[in-house]
Amino acid sequence: MRNLSLAFLGLVFAAAAVAAQPTRNLGVVDVAVDANLVPVRVTAASADAQSLAQTAFASHGRYKLVGSGHAFDIRFTPVTATQVRVDITRTTGGATTPVAAETVSGTTARQALLRAADVAVAKTNGLGLRGFFTARVAFISQRAGKGDIYTGDLFLGEAKRLTQDNALLMTPRWAPDGSKIIFTSFYKSGAPDIFLLDPQSGRKDTFVSFRGTNSGARFSPSGQQVAMVLSGEGQPEIYTANAQGRMVSRKTRSDAVKSSPAWSPDGTRLVFAMEPGPQLYVMPAGGGAPQRLSTGFNYTAEPDWSRANPSKIACTVRVGPRYQIAVYDFAKGKAEVVSKASFDAVEPAWLADGRHLVYTARDRTTSVLCILDTETGKSTRITPGDAAALQASVWTP
Repeated sequence: MRNLSLAFLGLVFAAAAVAAQPTRNLGVVDVAVDANLVPVRVTAASADAQSLAQTAFASHGRYKLVGSGHAFDIRFTPVTATQVRVDITRTTGGATTPVAAETVSGTTARQALLRAADVAVAKTNGLGLRGFFTARVAFISQRAGKGDIYTGDLFLGEAKRLTQDNALLMTPRWAPDGSKIIFTSFYKSGAPDIFLLDPQSGRKDTFVSFRGTNSGARFSPSGQQVAMVLSGEGQPEIYTANAQGRMVSRKTRSDAVKSSPAWSPDGTRLVFAMEPGPQLYVMPAGGGAPQRLSTGFNYTAEPDWSRANPSKIACTVRVGPRYQIAVYDFAKGKAEVVSKASFDAVEPAWLADGRHLVYTARDRTTSVLCILDTETGKSTRITPGDAAALQASVWTP
């Protein structure tokens, strides 16, 4: 019998209990209209394409969808089965001028439209923001069995089930090139082991399976290393290994429980959560003394370091009886709450523009995925229908 930490088991079974409940409508947070929003009219040649395009722009905190009085008119037109043309015009003082016209390809018509929408964002946002609509999401859902890993586009369209293990599993994380997903599962030994999953073929291979807990694995930005939490030598500690699960090296040494390691964008540092609290700590990826980040909260966990903005780390904090998403800013030396949820907001994952993120919204009976604009607090639910989903990881092609 493995020596599993109570903290780890508590996290596992809390996640499973939430995901197992029927879904209610939550995750949507509207905010007051900002005068700095860009008014856009978004149309497409078919009802389905227009619905997707408008859903995408409605989730973006920089834009306001309007029927008239727009600054930009954005039109999507199919060219072939896998190509979409986007035409953008600007209206100023009653005069209309062309801004851009581009034909974009994708593997499907849906993916081509989302790529074209990213082109439109780049041409119209005025802040130098990168588009994020082409992101791919790996997540856990209970559409069948105890829980399985799925992938889909940012709005969970064209979802594909990748596992059929009927086992408790956690934290699917993409490799930086999208070729692998690394995750923790109880399916093989009845205890938490780390596995590699090929999202194309569905092949699953054991990455590490040591005594104790094996969890929280993440690839480095280069894809050459993996950080993870192992407890085979006693308390859960941070370890790294190469991309094949070999050359395992211990990086922390203390009696405190540690969790959720995440890499800095340049791969030189790790941020992780450590008890008591927990609190966030940063250390060199090669090892060294961890330095605590003064977030200003008694509970800070689940960090994700922004690759678009290396000065920011998203995390989960406790505010009164609830959990909220906060962003730690190295320039400010503190964390600030960015969600405005009347429910728990947890498990943040940055999108490509460094402004928005995907997170899990939950209450006692429900768990869904949402997009959060960290500038305004606007939250848009992306989990469709009555599905339950949690623990998203994002990869941008």
